[in-house]
Amino acid sequence: MAHCWHSFCSCVTLKQLCLLTRTQTITFLPMEILGIIPARFASTRFPGKPLVEINGKSMIQRVYEQARQSALTDVVVATDDARILQHVQGFGGRAVMTASHHQSGTDRCFEAYQRCKAPFPYIVNIQGDEPFIRPEQIDLLISCFQNPQTQLATLVKKISTVEELFNVNAPKVVINQAREALYFSRQPIPYCRNVPNDIWHQQHTYYKHIGIYGYRADILEQITQLPPSSLELAESLEQLRWLEHGFRIATALTEFETIGIDTPEDLQRINGQG
Repeated sequence: MAHCWHSFCSCVTLKQLCLLTRTQTITFLPMEILGIIPARFASTRFPGKPLVEINGKSMIQRVYEQARQSALTDVVVATDDARILQHVQGFGGRAVMTASHHQSGTDRCFEAYQRCKAPFPYIVNIQGDEPFIRPEQIDLLISCFQNPQTQLATLVKKISTVEELFNVNAPKVVINQAREALYFSRQPIPYCRNVPNDIWHQQHTYYKHIGIYGYRADILEQITQLPPSSLELAESLEQLRWLEHGFRIATALTEFETIGIDTPEDLQRINGQG
């Protein structure tokens, strides 16, 4: 998907406790929030991708610097590889070593959280392969925790094309009237009966899941103790484990797309844009 370096966010940072969006300013109470960026060196499709260069900076440095522009109190990279640890420390970032056996970024986040001395009440899990993450998206996610009842939070974006709707690599989200997630699926839900597939997105509002998560610290500890669930295994979507065990996931609507780099071909397209 096309993206231009000139579209990188140049907004004001939110240390003054204001959340800026395209249409409004939302004032919220101060919160201590730790941002964690899981970064593994091993990858089946793209080994070593946190260290690959994107227009003069490594991918992990770009993610880190974008996250630091948000309202997060602190940001740390959670890795299982000394090369990534040393690289992050080399550009002035914070990083911690975590175990190599973790099956998910959530598990790695919890270990990194435990290794941090400060008792942060909230944690945000930022994908380490999304160098185009916007600070506004992180702050929008943080705003979900203004409601003290929020356990977990994530972002959604309206689907506007039939290609995206039927792309099994783009998980969809069904939400209720309170904007909490009811279900995540790789298939479109609901099924639009008696409507041609190519206009489903015109007959019903479908949402794509944007893979950034916020956790209340006590909830993060609980969900890392859960065994894999049947729905999770069927769809290969970790967040279904949380829903199936009765946890609630708040959602916030973003207008911005996130662009992940999963393969060397993705990187070539990005670097080719200058």
